[in-house]
Amino acid sequence: MLTMTTIRSELQQKAHGTLIQYAIFRVESALIIAISLVLTFVYPRPFFWWPRFGWLLLGVVALGVIIYSSLTDAEANAQIMLNMFQEQFNPRAIADKELRAKVESALEYQRRIETQIRQHKSGLIRDRLEDTAGQITAWLSNIHQIALRLDTYRRDDLLDRERSALPKEIDQLMAQRRTEGNAKVQEQLDQVIAGKRDHWQSLRALDARMKEASLQLDQSVTALATIYSQVQLIDAQSIGSGRAERLQADIQEQVARLNDLVSSINDVYNINTKGLG
Repeated sequence: MLTMTTIRSELQQKAHGTLIQYAIFRVESALIIAISLVLTFVYPRPFFWWPRFGWLLLGVVALGVIIYSSLTDAEANAQIMLNMFQEQFNPRAIADKELRAKVESALEYQRRIETQIRQHKSGLIRDRLEDTAGQITAWLSNIHQIALRLDTYRRDDLLDRERSALPKEIDQLMAQRRTEGNAKVQEQLDQVIAGKRDHWQSLRALDARMKEASLQLDQSVTALATIYSQVQLIDAQSIGSGRAERLQADIQEQVARLNDLVSSINDVYNINTKGLG
């Protein structure tokens, strides 16, 4: 199974290729190519020492500058990474507008954090922040998974019917049990009532777990905003002070908490079959 760091590395490679395409097909690039070709044929040697393909060589150099500036543009890098993350953790797959908005907010904080990382030169700080971003990818994945499960749960009409029907069914069965004189039928009724009660308890446990998940989702998106502000403060002095390590520890704690929550939801609710576990 791919780790979140591996997924982020793969997305970075795709983003790098996308950036090169973006640089080549920019309006500026098209103009440079067009002007270089026109000048080569119309005015090939403006000076006696000017080489015959001088305009083309100059155009290649200018195109190289544009490609380099595009690859080192922190905002462009972060925006393309955001597009990649939106494909990986697609908010459009979530029907509930409130939940979708929270995933989109988490993606936006991821984009801003990526921008901050790109603004640092290669070195120890950049490496530490890259590690941090890899952990945040795991965080983002968990936020997306929780939102998907909450979305499926909220749209599960079967659960709504069971919440309404189960208490009435249990009361009816118990009333029938009190008036039943046949011992075998009484035993069968006891088994049915026990099963209904177990199902009711499972349903209540699921509702409680989903309330917890909804609150945790809110807290996680808010915590991402805090992490973003902390990333902005990371500098060379932070490495020596241990601020970067504390930041990573906080992220690891959040990721572990969300992992546990996703696992506990999976134990009691199957989003593929929309049924209690």
